[in-house]
Amino acid sequence: MDETRLRGELREAALAHRPDRARMLARVERGMAAPPPRRDRTPGRAPWAGRRWAATAAVAATVAGVAVLGGLAVTTLQGRPPAPAATGLAAPGPAARAAGTVDAGSNRWWAQSDLALTTDGEVTGLTVELRVALTGGIVTTGHWQTRPADDFTVTVGEEPGALVYRWTLKAGRTVPAGPHTFAAQYNHAEGVRDASADAYTVVLTGRDGGRTTLRGGFA
Repeated sequence: MDETRLRGELREAALAHRPDRARMLARVERGMAAPPPRRDRTPGRAPWAGRRWAATAAVAATVAGVAVLGGLAVTTLQGRPPAPAATGLAAPGPAARAAGTVDAGSNRWWAQSDLALTTDGEVTGLTVELRVALTGGIVTTGHWQTRPADDFTVTVGEEPGALVYRWTLKAGRTVPAGPHTFAAQYNHAEGVRDASADAYTVVLTGRDGGRTTLRGGFA
């Protein structure tokens, strides 16, 4: 067979060949899994050593990545602010009840707003505020309370939309258990006055620091 014909047949055979990809991959995997052949020490790196080096590098990179992520997680946790210390619940405030009414002695030109306060125990702090809406002709004519006048600091003044009466228990004084009354007196425009916009606020403090706030109206 001459050389020209031989080359032609080889070329046709090469073009007709279809490699088995699955078998090739299987052989490569078996080669990677097989133990390296024993060789005498020779200069340079054997082919299997290159594969082993690549696998080792991949494992090292994975471990390094895990270590970095772990370090990041630790840093993040350590960087968080400490959780607030558990604290006890606030002491309950003094038990008390309040009701606001317009005194039956009020008339077409003058009125009195009464706040009836009942405390179930001793109170060491007390502020009572009565707000009389400025419905027309509102002018203060006085105030009073059933507790001793020297026990309280009392102020009366106009604030936006209301004439405000405020009683504040002085430091060192106490209010015992029982019913107590605080009254605000004032003139108003002639006629039956609408008290639906009037309001009161009472803040009571016990010896243990507990606080109670009561709110209501005079309608």
